[in-house]
Amino acid sequence: MALSPCGSNSFDSGLEIKTRSVEQTLIPLVSQITTLINHKDKPRKSEKTLRAIQRVGQAVNMAVGRFVTVGEAIAIENQELKEEMSFACYEARRAGDTIAHLTDVVTLEPPETDGRATIFSDKAGMVKAARMLLSSVTKVLVLADRIVIKQIIASRNKVLTTLEQLEKVSSFQEFVQIFSQFGNEMVEFAHLTGDRQNDLKDEKKKARMAAARAVLEKCTMMLLTASKTCLRHPDCDSARINKDGVFQRMRLALEQVIEIVTEARPNGEGDILPVSIYMGIREYKNQLEGLREGLCLLSKESLTALLEVILEHTEDFTDSAYTSHEHRERILGLSRQARLELEQLNAAWMQTQNPKAAEATEEMELAILKTCQCMNELKKELHNAAAELAADLLKYHADHIVLKALKVSGGEGSLEALAKYTCELSEQKEQLVETCRLLRHISGTEPLEITCIHAEDTFQVIGPQIISAAQTLALHPSSKIAKENLDVFCEAWESQLNDMSILLREIIDLFEGRRGEKRTYLSLPRPGKLSANLKTIKPVKLDSEEQTAIAKVGLELRLLTSDLDSESEKWEDQEHEIARQGQGMSSMAYSMYLFTRGEGLLKTTQDLFHQAEVFAEEGFKLFSSLQAFSTQLGDDERAIFTAETEKLVALCQKLQITTRMPVQGKNSTFLKVDSSIQNTKSILTVVVYILPLCNKLIKKYKCEQSSLGSPQSWRETPLQTPVHEECLSGKNGNGFGVKSLEHHMANLTFLESK
Repeated sequence: MALSPCGSNSFDSGLEIKTRSVEQTLIPLVSQITTLINHKDKPRKSEKTLRAIQRVGQAVNMAVGRFVTVGEAIAIENQELKEEMSFACYEARRAGDTIAHLTDVVTLEPPETDGRATIFSDKAGMVKAARMLLSSVTKVLVLADRIVIKQIIASRNKVLTTLEQLEKVSSFQEFVQIFSQFGNEMVEFAHLTGDRQNDLKDEKKKARMAAARAVLEKCTMMLLTASKTCLRHPDCDSARINKDGVFQRMRLALEQVIEIVTEARPNGEGDILPVSIYMGIREYKNQLEGLREGLCLLSKESLTALLEVILEHTEDFTDSAYTSHEHRERILGLSRQARLELEQLNAAWMQTQNPKAAEATEEMELAILKTCQCMNELKKELHNAAAELAADLLKYHADHIVLKALKVSGGEGSLEALAKYTCELSEQKEQLVETCRLLRHISGTEPLEITCIHAEDTFQVIGPQIISAAQTLALHPSSKIAKENLDVFCEAWESQLNDMSILLREIIDLFEGRRGEKRTYLSLPRPGKLSANLKTIKPVKLDSEEQTAIAKVGLELRLLTSDLDSESEKWEDQEHEIARQGQGMSSMAYSMYLFTRGEGLLKTTQDLFHQAEVFAEEGFKLFSSLQAFSTQLGDDERAIFTAETEKLVALCQKLQITTRMPVQGKNSTFLKVDSSIQNTKSILTVVVYILPLCNKLIKKYKCEQSSLGSPQSWRETPLQTPVHEECLSGKNGNGFGVKSLEHHMANLTFLESK
């Protein structure tokens, strides 16, 4: 008789899994249990299959046993979870024993004359045991995940306590001692929150966490210089205002992190974003589709009200002083057209209520199509207005003329000049804030919308802080620390402008349907291949300090990939070998850029080095294609072309040597990372120059030879680029409560279906 797998108490099988680590840990167990359950459909098995099933049952039971042992140890160390964890471990162990018993060959019915035996006589028992096992293991993992949250809260509390001490210090010596402790605590907090951010499944929470962590990262350096300035000039009001603003911003960011990990909002507030136009249009079109399917019971007044809300938000564009006259007129015209289309839709809708109107359905369909088309045109016009404004603004402020003037006037102690440039910076801030607000309306996804809100808040806060820092310098023009403080705030402003340019590119990519093309280019080692070269190398991740140091060159790499994409899109023949190779190199470089941000599929330095090596190999392939192409050029053109291609091959050789160079130690590894990114950037710079040159020459020769027909040589056979289908494991270094349990489930051997 099989053991009963379930007692009177049962777990909620609908436990919400909020992190990827918990989800990934359950996958091997789910696969094994699925294998066992599937075998119940074929009750008679050969002895070989029976032995295989028994091995799976024993493997599951042993893995559960080891898993439970770790869970019980966690329960002992965390008394507040002991009761729940101990009960979950008990149920998991009991379910594992039941599965082992049900798959034990000794307990099966004896084989008949054909050598086959009957298994799973207690099918209901197997299903119950499987359910209980999954439920209890999930419960253990979710409880273990609470420990991670507990560690983040404890780390935040330490940071907050030290922050309060820093705010009250009155001497440099005391400040240096406490700030050293604060730095160590911030590094620990950055590691914990970074792992948590990567582990979150909810993209909105991930975006909010990224925004909060970005504030903390930038504010740490601001806090150092602002505090030192205030200590040096204790009677200066502008220095005190500057310092207070940094402390307040850090407290808000720390609080936001805790809200995300605990899912607690002050005063019971919900996590609700401001209404944006793209969300309103999406909802409006969904309602129209509901009318088409006969699923929507809204009245025509409700549709009218929904449209009016959308059009009310378009006033952010039409009322803006920065929206061009042409865009304003087109938006107003489309708004009027949208109202007219809805009136015609309502009329057609009323006609469908009359069963005698045979053509009403067709008129209704046409009205829905015209209304949707009008909303699409409105969305496109709003997108163009916001994107063009943002691009023009970023280009205009690229030289940072106002910031440079503020530094000069502050250093000279010229209060009159400072007042002039302060007004100019305030105007620039208002332009950027309003532009971010318009970008939010057309962002296209909630994570991008959150990033727009973060950018808006950052400009809103840093603008006045730059002004207070400049005022302090103007009052104390010989103060080195006041000058350093102003430099730090200006660098934060410039950094946010760079982030805004990336945000704009992502919004445009999403709108044009290009988003995600470069996120999954995988050229990582396949299991079993290249392992001889990789065994002795210990894969490591960059810490927060190293990521900060590498972030600037990573950003430059990202901008180059955007330039390369723009040039690739100009090719008439997108399947041309050279264009495709350029796009492939851009994809690889984008993966390397994501690594510098601690994101993407390249998790360790070894992943990066392998990607860089494959990037160099792709560069050599491009060089070969360019050489073949150059044979069709005239002497003068070939000379210029050859000079650039020789640069390419030299840089690829340099990158290849760098990636294959063995290193030991943390500093040497980081230098190799930096060198690999720098070399990749240099290669992309050459490719960005070569691609438009090739395109121009191809167009020129096609035009010259059009009377003779297009020569075949200009349209080479498409390159057969190898496709790597393997995916890198998604497990991250979360690892406090959950990681200690992961490997006990990950090593289960899969049983093939017989």
